[in-house]
Amino acid sequence: MSKRDPKRLPHDFHLWTAVASTIDPLRRKGLLKMGNVPLPLPVEEPPSVAVTKAPPKRQAPRKPFLPPYQAPLPSANLPERAVDPAIRKKVGRGRIEIDGRIDLHGMTQNEARSALHGFIHARFNRGDRTVLVITGKGLKTDNDYIAAMTERGVLRTMLPIWLNEPSLSPMVSGWSVAARGHGGEGAWYVRLRRL
Repeated sequence: MSKRDPKRLPHDFHLWTAVASTIDPLRRKGLLKMGNVPLPLPVEEPPSVAVTKAPPKRQAPRKPFLPPYQAPLPSANLPERAVDPAIRKKVGRGRIEIDGRIDLHGMTQNEARSALHGFIHARFNRGDRTVLVITGKGLKTDNDYIAAMTERGVLRTMLPIWLNEPSLSPMVSGWSVAARGHGGEGAWYVRLRRL
């Protein structure tokens, strides 16, 4: 520890002197014995009267400022058109080949929707049967903490709605979440109908 220079005053010495001038020093035992300073007499408090308070009024429970956010579930009001589980298993294991892929990462909803429409139309006219649509992360987490999952991505939520639109619905027979090897929760297998 370094020693202070006794000649140098601290930068807040003026503050210390201002505070110290407002304080009365403590009495020393020696002064009390000498009788120089009389002891203060104890002050008697008037007897307290018991005051009864009225019981507190019951307050109505507070309503939250805003209800907690819940992501819309598009599958609740849309018909479920899942890919046959046997076909999905074969595609996931690589026994049925994926005919085409489209990655919608980094696109806005309008860009992704128009790209998906063009891709599905082109693949359907070509005669392809199974395509992979990559929408991005399946689950969004706060600070990469797995227990703090909040909501699914926007493109992932919108994909079933877009596939149910009248322009794509006649071409699409079903869709399912992809296997881990193909992107897991962030990708979809889309099965197209035959021409």
